[in-house]
Amino acid sequence: MCKRNAAGLAHANQHTMTQANILLDVNGIEVIYNHVILVLKGVSLQVREGGIVALLGGNGAGKTTTLRAVSNLLAGERGAVTKGTITLRGERIEALSPAALVKRGLVQVMEGRHCFAHLTIEENLMTGAYTRTDGKAAVAETLEKVYAYFPRLKTRRSSQAAYTSGGEQQMCAIGRALMANPSVVLLDEPSMGLAPQIVEEVFAIVKDLNAKERVTFLLAEQNTNMALRFADYGYILESGRIVMDGPADSLRENEDVKEFYLGVGGADRKSFRDVKSYKRRKRWLA
Repeated sequence: MCKRNAAGLAHANQHTMTQANILLDVNGIEVIYNHVILVLKGVSLQVREGGIVALLGGNGAGKTTTLRAVSNLLAGERGAVTKGTITLRGERIEALSPAALVKRGLVQVMEGRHCFAHLTIEENLMTGAYTRTDGKAAVAETLEKVYAYFPRLKTRRSSQAAYTSGGEQQMCAIGRALMANPSVVLLDEPSMGLAPQIVEEVFAIVKDLNAKERVTFLLAEQNTNMALRFADYGYILESGRIVMDGPADSLRENEDVKEFYLGVGGADRKSFRDVKSYKRRKRWLA
């Protein structure tokens, strides 16, 4: 795809997205670490209510930084949004604390299956309801709903998180986010370090939660093939910039995406790294 056609497709897709019910709108943000290191360079994306949006790209592309910018978790790593805007339901949220964002229904599941190792699975889940003010009965109802989606967690509810499997810890981390009764979940690298069958199970549950509970997901993922199977829209990040976006079906069929992210085509190339660097820069980057 030539640069002009890619730009035209992105513009058309962006126009279509603006007509939908936009829940989260990230507009031209730049992120700088330690006052000098520019990591994100004008990143814009939109997440419609009830959608699953995949943020794709290799290691170091800026996916985690984008999620942390949205959930305002950059300060702990000496990062800051220096340009652009982030809105949730039309409200600017850059200055809100992570706790305030949770109360507004936005929760992030961190990369690496962060659980409280010394707490049981159920105790971990209950920490997710800390900001809830709708009473014990409502929290108990949510807990049972989480167990319905993750029956393995109910079986292991009294086990210390440190002694559960990686897949169970990932399910616990997602379940803990659901205990906050969120409307949008930022999911960072849910497949990392998990066996393929567990990855399939986790993504199927995400799809189920989206369909039945209308939870909106923005997920950062290196496993492009898996993410595009379950998402309905995708953005591809490279070196802190969005280089392509579109409906998941279209991205799966795009020749550049097939070659560089799905491992299809390009049989005559001599070096993946050399061809990738040259062709991507030529096609997409200014």
